[in-house]
Amino acid sequence: MRKITLLFAFIGMMTIQSCTVNDQQPINTVDNDTISEVWEFTRSFSTSNNFSTLIAFPHTIYSSDMVLVYRLSGVSNGTDIWKLLPETYYFNDGTLDFRYDFDFTKYDASIFMDGFDLANVSANYRTNQVLRIVVIPGYFGNKTSNTIDFNDYNATMNALKINESNVVKIK
Repeated sequence: MRKITLLFAFIGMMTIQSCTVNDQQPINTVDNDTISEVWEFTRSFSTSNNFSTLIAFPHTIYSSDMVLVYRLSGVSNGTDIWKLLPETYYFNDGTLDFRYDFDFTKYDASIFMDGFDLANVSANYRTNQVLRIVVIPGYFGNKTSNTIDFNDYNATMNALKINESNVVKIK
């Protein structure tokens, strides 16, 4: 009798163990933590804003995300030339004239000019500067075995699979 009871208990345990769980994501979910984004802003630097600007992100990013900032430095043969910040300009004697730099939180980015006599830096470098903030998900560094040249804006965009139609221009 004990053996039959033990057999039934064993079969009962096996039946309970056969339950399954469906691990598939629902079709309409959005994977917000692994999406690269690019936001474009136009800002000016002057004495009134202490040669800095605080750009609030359209939404909070994850604390593991990486942020890159590029500045439109010119156009060559109809192609935009983007330079990665920090970007430094020197006097002819090799000493620092001024530079652009930034820091960021998961809520915003502070972009600023640093240097000597910033009020006399050409307006071409201070007014109506077009800036692109590229948000790179934290997982991206672990996902790819290829190194990306972040100094090359186009290489960065290709690696992140972002095209110009994905750039969100914010006023």
